[in-house]
Amino acid sequence: MATNLVAPFHLCQLAHPLLKASGRGSIVFISSTAGLLAIPFVSAGINQLTKNLACEWAKDNIRTNSVAPGGTNTPLTKVSGKKEQCCVSIMSRVPAERMAEPDEISSVVAFLCMPAASYISGQVIAVDGGYSVCGF
Repeated sequence: MATNLVAPFHLCQLAHPLLKASGRGSIVFISSTAGLLAIPFVSAGINQLTKNLACEWAKDNIRTNSVAPGGTNTPLTKVSGKKEQCCVSIMSRVPAERMAEPDEISSVVAFLCMPAASYISGQVIAVDGGYSVCGF
């Protein structure tokens, strides 16, 4: 298993008995739209872990999903110089023509944890203003 997946996988294994005992467990990973597109040197490991656990743990009534945010307006996205040019280039391909606000990401995560989402499992939901479907 890839090194970057060891920690999330082990945390899930530790949580499995508690999630199973709850009778209605839900895991929501935070991924990236980079895992949905053919971007060199970017792994889609969390997305695949999402799908594998959804299949394996469905019998225990545990759902697993992932939210893949695009550019999000946070202090970490306040960049300058060369990184700023890269961000401008990426954002020019977002049909919504803006970055997401943190509450737009967190509301999808909250929804996936609710009983209303009880039949959603194994999905990677892009919250990216249309970036992942826009093309080049």
